[in-house]
Formats: sequence, structure tokens, C-alpha cells
Amino acid sequence: MISYEDGELELRLCEVKYAAQLYELVNNNRAHLREWLPWVDSTRSAAYTQMFLESCVRQLAANNGFNCFLFYRGELAGNIGLHSIDWTHRKTSIGYWLASGYEGKGLMTKSCHAVVDHLFGVMKLNRVEIKAGELNVRSRAIPEKLGFKLEGVVRQAEWLYDHYIDHAVYGMLAQEWKQSNRAVLS
Repeated sequence: MISYEDGELELRLCEVKYAAQLYELVNNNRAHLREWLPWVDSTRSAAYTQMFLESCVRQLAANNGFNCFLFYRGELAGNIGLHSIDWTHRKTSIGYWLASGYEGKGLMTKSCHAVVDHLFGVMKLNRVEIKAGELNVRSRAIPEKLGFKLEGVVRQAEWLYDHYIDHAVYGMLAQEWKQSNRAVLS
């Protein structure tokens, strides 16, 4: 299964035993996360977070994707994972978030690179998408740094608490990733 470690950053598959720690991280970053993520208000307890992590374990067991924690210098910093895998068309989409104190260190770009490398190299998928709020400059910078192509903007793609937001849709194909011959980002 996927693994990545560079001395400071480590990706670990989500485990239920981290429910309280993950809830605390979300709870301490509510205002920061709520700006772009629609699930923050419904995350009301460690028990709810445990149910989410149990669904991640089931997702992995069903071969329908995975979710990983990002640990930075041993501390839980965020999450990256797949929404699901369409095995017929060999494609998936990636979602991610990072607690505010960990931004600006390249952690999510490195994590996305590792995940995309795994998806194309090990899982032999053909297409990976990343969708981000059109105005979410930080989130959009990640696929742009990794060479994803902006394929368009989907208008009013998501209801975010009290308004719709548009999504910028980025795509990467296995052949493009292979041709880019990308080294691990430093």
C-alpha cells in the first residue's frame, strides 16, 4: 500500500485509533477549514470522526480507494485521500486538507505527488482529478505545481453552507505523468 516518508513528512493510512486526535485537529481549525470544506459543521464529536475513519477502513477493504493522514514531525497535520475509484474507466479524484499551522511548507504538494505516483505507478489508473474552489488559491496551487491541466470551471458545483461555489477542475493522465518524469519535490 502507499507509503511516503522523508524525515519530516509521513503519510499513514487512516486508522480508527486516531479518531480523538483527528477530531481535535478539525475542531481547532474549524474557521480555517470551513472556508472551503462543507463537512466541517457536521463534524461534532470524536464519535462522528470515528465513523468517518471506519468508512475509510471499509473503503480500503473494498478496493475503492484510501485515505491517509499527514504527519509532520510526528504531529497529525491533515488528510489526503481518494473520493472513490472508477475501476471501469481507471480514474479517481483526490481530496485533501491541511491544518492552518502547517501551510506553506510544501507538505500537501509532496503528499499529492506521492499519492499520484502511487495511483499511476502501482494502481495503474489512467486519470486523476483534483477539484478546488475556484477562488481557493492555495488549493489550486497544488495541482498547478504538479503539472495538472486546468480542464475548466464547473459553475455552482458545491453548496458551501449558505452559498454555491464554483470548482476549478484539474486533470492528469498516466501518460502525461510518465512523460513529465517528475522527481520527488524538495
